[in-house]
Amino acid sequence: MLFKRKIYEKLLHWKKNSHGTKALMVEGARRIGKSTIVEEFARNEYQSYILIDFNDASEVVNDAFSNYLQDLDTFFMILSTEYGKTLYPGKSLLIFDEIQKFPKARQSIKKLVKDGRFDYIETGSLISIKENVQDITIPSEERKLKMYPMDFEEFCQAMGEEVLVEYIKKCFDEKVPLIDKLHAKAMLLYRQYLVVGGMPQSVAAYLENNRSFQKSDEEKRDILSLYRDDIMKIGTKYQSKVLSIFDQIPAFLSRHERRVILSDIESGASFSKFNDTFFWLDNSMIANECFNCTDPNVGLSLNEDRTFLKCYMGDTGLLISHTFTESEIETEDLYRQLILGRLSINQGMIFENAVMQALICNGYKPFFYTQYHPEKHRNDIEIDFLISNKSKTRYKIYPIEVKSTEKYSISSLQKFIEKFKGRIGQAYVVHTKNFQIKGDIIYLPAYMAMCL
Repeated sequence: MLFKRKIYEKLLHWKKNSHGTKALMVEGARRIGKSTIVEEFARNEYQSYILIDFNDASEVVNDAFSNYLQDLDTFFMILSTEYGKTLYPGKSLLIFDEIQKFPKARQSIKKLVKDGRFDYIETGSLISIKENVQDITIPSEERKLKMYPMDFEEFCQAMGEEVLVEYIKKCFDEKVPLIDKLHAKAMLLYRQYLVVGGMPQSVAAYLENNRSFQKSDEEKRDILSLYRDDIMKIGTKYQSKVLSIFDQIPAFLSRHERRVILSDIESGASFSKFNDTFFWLDNSMIANECFNCTDPNVGLSLNEDRTFLKCYMGDTGLLISHTFTESEIETEDLYRQLILGRLSINQGMIFENAVMQALICNGYKPFFYTQYHPEKHRNDIEIDFLISNKSKTRYKIYPIEVKSTEKYSISSLQKFIEKFKGRIGQAYVVHTKNFQIKGDIIYLPAYMAMCL
């Protein structure tokens, strides 16, 4: 099943503006649909293309990269013959799929782009992991493009709800609520998205099996197994730490403050000891990291405290399958509770993970903020996410609080606004109710997080 993906427009932009000068590197986690969308792009936008999957490339192909790059006429003849495709200068695309499996092909991009005959797209997972790049020179003729699981808008399009999505975006732009019946429909659709997630195989299984959450869950568990297999292949120096963090992501997120507590993993552990661990999870795009910002000001990253972090799953649907056992999900009763908003536990972490996922998809690097009160011996301000407008001259920060229940307090957000009011562009509460504005705070229904 082929889904419409937003990245297609970015591929078109690259073809129009970087033709013959830059190869495109599309990177992302396993099973998010990189190969599918790139091949569809090649099929639609080029006269011919060759897709080389380095998971199973022949010895003939590998040998061509090893021995014939100094003779590109012969090199292209070998590829054309091996794949039975005619290559047309200026009108053909070569796709190097799963290029992390064969780093030598990535290094060849410099020479191939300089030759100028064809366009090149590389795709892969775990591309930036140091084991995959330590023996090669990264080509400067490579432009990177990150790809993520399907966002809520793409999920709605897959569900045939394009009109509803446009209405949601229109209401966001005009700062008005949806009519009540459509708000209820949008929230029901959003909860389905939380459960199914944005991995294309999960969405396809859901749609092709009469909206079966169980079939979707089976696909997600297969993907989680692939992630564990990838972890088991990394260097033994920090393999066990990566696996331990990966397995405990649901446990960390189920806490009130959502933070990673290393002492739960290893007594006396320090963050410096786990640097490689979090680097691997973040660069594999299996997880999304969020660090504490001690002083929300110009350049949030200038004041980040890496000893305080949250670790979210890259896809919320995967988080749910990672959190609950197969026996808990088998009857689909748990899914019904989630869809109807009746789950008594874990809803907060699910909604927060989904908002983090939306912000990452929209190009933000979110931070969070806490203020410890020494007399109370606890945090008296906790802000889930901070983003910025990235302006150099009119810099503003945007605090975001996520609420998954009907009744909640915003005392932390109000204290934060009072403390940093000169720096704030707009404050948001993402909740399950309809759009509303109260004072200086905008309350967004959760499905509008995609619009931020």
